[in-house]
Amino acid sequence: MKRIAVIGSTGSIGVNTLRVAESHPKQFRVEVLAAGRNGKLLFDQIRRFQPSLACLYDRESAEALSGKLRGSRTRIVWGDKGLREAAGFSRSELAVFAMVGAKGLVPLVTAIQSGKDIAFANKEPFVIAGELIRSLSGKYGVTMVPIDSELSAIFQCLQGRKAGEAKRIILTSSGGPFRKFSKTALSKATVREALRHPRWKMGRKITIDSATLMNKALEVIETANFFDVSAEKVEVLIHPEAIVHSLVEWRDGSHLAQLGVTDMRLPIQYAMSYPERLPAADGIPPLRLEKIRALSFEKPDRGRFPCLRLGYEAQKAGGTMPAVLNAANEVAVDCFLNGKISFTDIPRKIGKLMRRHRVVTSPSLEDVLHADRWARENFS
Repeated sequence: MKRIAVIGSTGSIGVNTLRVAESHPKQFRVEVLAAGRNGKLLFDQIRRFQPSLACLYDRESAEALSGKLRGSRTRIVWGDKGLREAAGFSRSELAVFAMVGAKGLVPLVTAIQSGKDIAFANKEPFVIAGELIRSLSGKYGVTMVPIDSELSAIFQCLQGRKAGEAKRIILTSSGGPFRKFSKTALSKATVREALRHPRWKMGRKITIDSATLMNKALEVIETANFFDVSAEKVEVLIHPEAIVHSLVEWRDGSHLAQLGVTDMRLPIQYAMSYPERLPAADGIPPLRLEKIRALSFEKPDRGRFPCLRLGYEAQKAGGTMPAVLNAANEVAVDCFLNGKISFTDIPRKIGKLMRRHRVVTSPSLEDVLHADRWARENFS
């Protein structure tokens, strides 16, 4: 039985991780749960899974939760210190990172340094500090398996081969809700429209990233960093059916692709059980190839979706620039969700801040964190 820590248990990835664990009770034991502010859902999860440790980031909410759980076997911690303790908890073997944003970097480093294998959906740490994380995972002998459906697909297609041998790595994208919107229509896009994803049910932030194609920009950087390849080898294709989750093209022209239904439990379960494959979790429908009428692909329009171009520019600049891109995007998305800026202001403001940044090459962890703070403080 594999003992797991779920860091970000109340978000969509965390909830689905726990659904997988429930489907395979002989394979997984939930040892740690960590959440941000959703104390009500965390309380329910603690009652269901009886973990040894749970972290609720907000101290006041954590103390209230602790009072409700008096007499329980679960110890409650909070804040940055509590999050690090949850990530590095000694009795867990696998840490599932289901957080969103750069705040996952420090606890991820803690988990790696404690020797835990990692299943990660939290792409931002690999975006902003990929070289550092790759170096640490090698130093501590940690296995890292991606959860994002696209990176999971590439990881599976590359089994037994080195990424450097590939001619191209092709990330697929559904195109989001605005695939057919004109520039004029995009300038008037509402939050409600942006949150109406045609294929996936995800959290609000990543859904907006899907609408701007910033999720693909971040995945280009994440892919280059995780697989240690040039971003020039990584391409993006729009694939509205969301059946082919990504592809690898080899030098002889052959393509390997990973196909599956649009259910995040599939890549989550693969990352949790790696290198084994378990039967599909309860409720995951099979992929019926005979019912697929078409598989279509098209190149993304970087004129209408400039966030994708900004991702390539940030990776080319290197150093601390991806950290600035990511932090500026986090702030911009929050501003859009709260009605402070328009949809098309998101890439405009990110690009403006990137032009102001002085890149630090070969950054340390502190350099990355400083660049992240600088971008947030100087966003306007």
